[in-house]
Amino acid sequence: MSADPIARFDINAQEIDRVVARFYAQIRLHPVLGPVFASHVTDWPEHEEKIAAFWRNAILRQKSYSGNPMQVHVTRPDIKAEHFPIWLELFHKVLHQELPNLQARQWAALADRIGEGFRTGIVAMRQPKDAPPKLF
Repeated sequence: MSADPIARFDINAQEIDRVVARFYAQIRLHPVLGPVFASHVTDWPEHEEKIAAFWRNAILRQKSYSGNPMQVHVTRPDIKAEHFPIWLELFHKVLHQELPNLQARQWAALADRIGEGFRTGIVAMRQPKDAPPKLF
């Protein structure tokens, strides 16, 4: 008998879907991030479902997402390391608008870890092979 996976914190799939939808509504309006996303996303509902599945996997530990988000971000040169702090600031704002404080803080902490991983991965994977590492 297998037990259900234990969620990282108390949230449900509908709340995750709502946050993702509200976040991408804000992304589409954002002067810096909006054009970057618009150049890659051709089907917003499909993209939002894929990202909601990513978060359900990361938070609820559902097996609802398959993909390699690091590879996706690294292979798109218009996605820059400096976009991640902007993305996170907007994401934090939406989290705090849509969720109770504890849930917002817990999800924000997870997003910060993931976002920093993407940012540092992009920096590391895009630098010349023999260059010294960038530590910032």
